[in-house]
Amino acid sequence: MPQIGNIAFNNVSFSYDDKTQSLRNIYLNIKNGETIALVGTTGSGKTTLVNLLTRFYTPSSGLISINNQDINSFDLESYRSNFSYVDQNVRLFNDSISGNIAFGQKDKMSLETITNAAKISNSNEFIEKLDNKYDSEIGEDGVTLSGGQRQRLSIARAIAKDSPILILDEATSALDSATEKLVQSAINKMQKGRTTIIIAHRLSTIKNADRIIVLKDGEIIEQGTHSELIKASGEYLKLTQQQT
Repeated sequence: MPQIGNIAFNNVSFSYDDKTQSLRNIYLNIKNGETIALVGTTGSGKTTLVNLLTRFYTPSSGLISINNQDINSFDLESYRSNFSYVDQNVRLFNDSISGNIAFGQKDKMSLETITNAAKISNSNEFIEKLDNKYDSEIGEDGVTLSGGQRQRLSIARAIAKDSPILILDEATSALDSATEKLVQSAINKMQKGRTTIIIAHRLSTIKNADRIIVLKDGEIIEQGTHSELIKASGEYLKLTQQQT
């Protein structure tokens, strides 16, 4: 697997049932280190696009490439190791704090890497207050932790994994405003130096994206910065007005 660089969707279409196309003729280039947000109503194709990139599905037609090489030519396990995924449905295990951050790599991952990830994700403060700190058991699905603490642990896991591509699926939507600020701060730190793809539901969270991609009925109909799209007075402006 070569070093991750530019991602390209070249005339990509996809259908789940060979009848209705969920994506149509997608041309999209994502530069290495760029933060893009995918925007659109439910069913517009945001999640499908990400599922194709992460190879949960294969395009019906067209090509997805990284550094001009077809993504299907890479070993799947090696390829997927380049992605970290954070969403509102946090998946934690009946294990210690450190075990959850290391996520199956505890024997290979140093304590320094684990604690550094916890600090960047704003998790260290609450971990240090636990009786057994990083050795504290958190129960099935992190039942002993609050929603905000679970979300920050999932971010710590993504930081520790140190993947070059980060996918965020509305990672703060289930949190109260104070906790959301902590989690968003952690996300902002994590994005540095990484290619970031945000599946956006609440448009207020993606104003600072390098580029916003607007999808409708499986097609890209607009793209640009937040200010550019507001000035264009198109679909993006309608979507923002619906959320105010």
